[in-house]
Amino acid sequence: MTSKYFVGIDVGTNETKGILIDENGREVISAYTAHGIENPKPNYFEHDADEVWYKDVCIIAQKLIKQSQVDPKDIKSIGISALSSDCLPVDIEGKPLRKAILYGIDARALSECQELTEKWGRDKVIELFGRPLGSSDIAPKILWIKNNEPDVYRKTHKFLTASSYITFKLTGNYTIDNFLGLASFNPLYRRDGSINEQYAEGVCLTGQLADLKKTTDIAGYITKEAAKDTGFAEGTAVITGGDDSGAEAISSGVMTPGDMLVQMGSTVYMILCTDKLYDDNRLWREEFIVPNTYDISAGTNTSGALTKWVRDTFYPDKVKEQEQGGINAYQAMMEDLKEIPIGSGGLVVLPYFAGERTPINDAHAKGIIFGLNLAHTRKHIMRAAYESVCYSIKHHFEIFKELGIPINQIMVTGGGTKNEVWIQMLSDVLGIKLQTPSVTIGASYGDALMAMIGVNHIKDFAEAKKLIETGKVYYPNLENTKKYEPYYKIYIELYKKNKELMSTMDEINQLA
Repeated sequence: MTSKYFVGIDVGTNETKGILIDENGREVISAYTAHGIENPKPNYFEHDADEVWYKDVCIIAQKLIKQSQVDPKDIKSIGISALSSDCLPVDIEGKPLRKAILYGIDARALSECQELTEKWGRDKVIELFGRPLGSSDIAPKILWIKNNEPDVYRKTHKFLTASSYITFKLTGNYTIDNFLGLASFNPLYRRDGSINEQYAEGVCLTGQLADLKKTTDIAGYITKEAAKDTGFAEGTAVITGGDDSGAEAISSGVMTPGDMLVQMGSTVYMILCTDKLYDDNRLWREEFIVPNTYDISAGTNTSGALTKWVRDTFYPDKVKEQEQGGINAYQAMMEDLKEIPIGSGGLVVLPYFAGERTPINDAHAKGIIFGLNLAHTRKHIMRAAYESVCYSIKHHFEIFKELGIPINQIMVTGGGTKNEVWIQMLSDVLGIKLQTPSVTIGASYGDALMAMIGVNHIKDFAEAKKLIETGKVYYPNLENTKKYEPYYKIYIELYKKNKELMSTMDEINQLA
């Protein structure tokens, strides 16, 4: 009897992960590879679509096949996810015309946000988005290219995202999944998947947009050229796929209202499945991947990116020791963390080191290390940075509570889950029980599960949820929850009282 296998590959901000699972949803082998991110100017963040996205997919595919020794012909379908609201213009042959403008961390198009707000009307924007236009929206990014790189715009055949570009490279077809299309490309697509000419006018040509499909629909099949590049068998089905956070939510069982994901990677991303749309201009909302459900979503700009900055800036000796075969630098930092009490000796960090998305939606926001005195050490700064990410997440949970949105189960995923001390800290700050899934690789597992649905190996998301098992459970220490509360209040006030100065600093820097 021939075995059946399914592959999921996810391209993230700093690394790409892949997994091969069997017909029962069990992991056979996983693989990953690292890559960089380009930051050519303040608020500009880019990836090379071929040298990062597609090259990584080829590396992962070859690793999975080689290490598992599975016959590529036994792989029945493939799912791809990647960074969400990216903007990549490609020419008539599908070749990138510039490096990809990344998701919400890239805030170059703020003036285009204002231009479109004036064009469509502020009230209409709130009606369409439930919030003001921001750096996570693709329409302003497209308009930025039109305004600033007219030659690129003129040559553009399609505006794609990371997942849609990779899927094109594998199948030769231009597709975007409905979750991304209706969220990040809003309002360029209508709910029925057709292109909304009324809003596309002045932004792009309708022909420059790809076809909208469901995430689990078959986008196409591995081409002869892609088979050579990846090692996959020619003719293997590839689903439309989508963004990394949606796939990560699926990987952790977020499939019914009340299910929630907290994804702790280079940034934090949250998805809370709901039974209706909730409008609040501090958050995002859209239709979810699972049919007949919606979601509230939110994203910060730093998490692992901040703790990495702390490591590289304050712990270079530990990084060097790790490179020479010693203990992992982060593990060494965790030993230091245990020595410092809650509140970091009166130190509070604002984690806005790359501006901020939700809930403040302010590209001018700045990082702050508040309360420094001569008794503080790198240990205090390090702990305060970890605490700040937890406070940022708590800020969102306060809004969920304010809106009366029910939360039944919270799954935490991403690289941050490797740090159990940090996840326990998060549970304590929130005062809420947290869980991790047993398969912790994240989005790529969700991709593989959706690939199973795409070729009817399993019927639907309800069947997929049955394949997901819970891993570690974290219970809050409510005494610690009380101790964190006054520091959290200072955290909230710090931004309010420094917001104008942050914006002024950007004005000064632009004149310098």
